[in-house]
Amino acid sequence: MKIAIVTGGSNGIGRATALELARRGMGVVLTYNSYADRAQTVVNEIEALGGKAAALKLDLTNRESFAEFRHSLDTKLHELWDRSTFDHLINNGGAGGPMAFGEVTEEYFDLIMNTNFKGPVFVTQTLSDLIEDGGSIVNVTSSSKSQVFLGYSVYGSLKSAFSTWTRYIAKELAPRRIRVNAVSPGPTRTNFGDGAFDRHPEFIEPLAAQSVFGRLGVPEDIAKVIANLVSDDFGWVTAQDIEASGGHLL
Repeated sequence: MKIAIVTGGSNGIGRATALELARRGMGVVLTYNSYADRAQTVVNEIEALGGKAAALKLDLTNRESFAEFRHSLDTKLHELWDRSTFDHLINNGGAGGPMAFGEVTEEYFDLIMNTNFKGPVFVTQTLSDLIEDGGSIVNVTSSSKSQVFLGYSVYGSLKSAFSTWTRYIAKELAPRRIRVNAVSPGPTRTNFGDGAFDRHPEFIEPLAAQSVFGRLGVPEDIAKVIANLVSDDFGWVTAQDIEASGGHLL
């Protein structure tokens, strides 16, 4: 059985990805930071599908905790699957929400930097020797790295850095036949940004109109792209960043 690690797997795109991978027969370890109850609900849903899953706490802003996370992961891999390695790493966990450039604080910058770029980079470094040769990594970036939206100068820039890093690490891990790709979601209806769509439903219709399909994305749209990227069907694809936006602003 293939095993995937999905960071930020308690809700949104991460939750949908964990469930999609489980439906395709994979074991899943999903991480959470603040919502242990949501993470356990996802584990229960996977188990109801007949799969195996575990939820582990991971704070992407706290690099000092990564060694302990690795130890906890090692324990779960042995307990549930009698393995010491896994096959796929989905770097999905992140933080968001706009802030106008003139109002950007160092606290906000550090949160976005540590959660969306520095954290995933060093989590990947911490876990890289546990990934099976021939496995894969998928980094969740954002279409905002190439489409300019007011208030997203920090978020979009760091997602762009994450996308660029994808190409570098794909080259470094190529001798182990580990494929590294990225997926850039466009506007997707999740509770990202502290439930921005619930608090500002007036944004939904204008954003949906910017897609050639006339709707916002949903987490399942992105999850299917990720699940296909880690499959053998994409075994000849690496160092790519695939935009999954429904033709947003095409």
